[in-house]
This record gives sequence, C-alpha cells and structure tokens, in this order.
Amino acid sequence: MTVTWEEAGWERLAAGVGRCRLPGWDCTVGLVVGEGSALMIDAGSSLAEGARLRTEARALAGRPVTRLALTHPHFDHVFGAAEFADAEVFGAAGMERVLADERDALRGDAVENGLHARVADEAVATLVHPRHLVSDERTLLLGGDRQALLVNVGPGHTSHDLAVVVQGVPGSPPVVFCGDLVEESGEPQAGPDAVPSHWPAALDRLLDLGGEDAVYVPGHGAVVDAGFVRAQRDALATRFGVS
Repeated sequence: MTVTWEEAGWERLAAGVGRCRLPGWDCTVGLVVGEGSALMIDAGSSLAEGARLRTEARALAGRPVTRLALTHPHFDHVFGAAEFADAEVFGAAGMERVLADERDALRGDAVENGLHARVADEAVATLVHPRHLVSDERTLLLGGDRQALLVNVGPGHTSHDLAVVVQGVPGSPPVVFCGDLVEESGEPQAGPDAVPSHWPAALDRLLDLGGEDAVYVPGHGAVVDAGFVRAQRDALATRFGVS
C-alpha cells in the first residue's frame, strides 16, 4: 500500500520525486520513483535511520528501493546504507577507497559530532561500499520516461562528490540533488577532506546541469534556486581565494 509524500512526512518536489530532512544534522535524503524501480539518494546517519528510510521509501514507491546513490563519504550520508542490502549502490569513483581505508576516521567524526559510539560502531562494522563507480556521468533508467543522471561533479566538499539530476518530469523543472556541495541551513562545511580550489567549479557544473529553472536540493537545509547556488559559489570563491 502506497502513501502520499505528505502522509510520510516527505517534501514532494515533482511527480515521483521527493526528499526528507532528517533530524539531528538536518541531512537530506531523496527518492526518485519510476515505473520499474526506485532510487534513494543517501541513506542517513545510522542503521536505525536507514531502516526507517527503507520502510518509508517502500511505502512511497510501492516497491523496495532498487538503487542507492551516495553523494559523498561522510557518516551522516552513508551510515544507513547497509539497510538497503538488495539495492545497487553507486558513488563517485574513489569513494570506495575512502570507505575501506578511513573507517576509523569516519567513526571518529561521527562520535565527535554527537553520534553514540555504539551506534557508530554498528554502522562501521556493516559499512557498504559502492560497487557501481561513476567517473564522469551515468544515466539510470528507472522505468517509463523516468531517468536519473548521476554526475561526478567533484572534487569540492570532498574528493568524491556525486550529484543526481532528475529531468523529464512533465510539467516540472529539473531537480538537482547536490549533496553537501550546497548547504542552506548553515555555511558550507570545509573539513580536512575538502578541495577548496575546485569547489566553485563544482557549483558551476551543477548550474550547467540544472539550468536557471531547476530545483536545487542541498545536503542540509531548505530547497534553493539557481540564484542561491550562484551566490554560494561566489561566496566560496571569495572565502578560498579562487577565481
């Protein structure tokens, strides 16, 4: 039995496309529903959160999630991924090495930011690595006329940033899931794995992909427009001394 986006507490962005803002870190996850499959974008910050998202996505889509796209390798976006055991997992090329080689750092970052140590340990022990790696662009056919374009737009917020562009929804503008390349609820976070010199260029690529009329979905915060992304691009260029 399916439910509406509103009944599930999700925000509808276009027909068959929505997102949910999770508690704690105000992290966004997205869902794109086609006639034959469902694509989840990011997976939450814990196994419990991932399980909740799996249940809600199935109710919204009327079928299990078949594909999972991870926008970047930070704990609040990937720690719930093991709950989507039957899904094909996609990520920017190189992300798999971060999740394999930097598990202790991921755990430490999660605990430092307030995740309970036991919860972090459970997630790290079952950490899922993307097996489908995107070096440039990859189109996913989701059934009917619905498709999603996965684009390796980084480096920027991290060395491995993936955006998801949903186009071709009749009567709706393109929807661009930006990951943490764009943040609305606070200043974009530049940790030790950020690549500031390339971040403005990554936002230029997002704007080229979506265009002026697109709906841009930040990794944290409210949905924004092209003007917001452009202003954040310019602010980052000034902040990091990049032209």
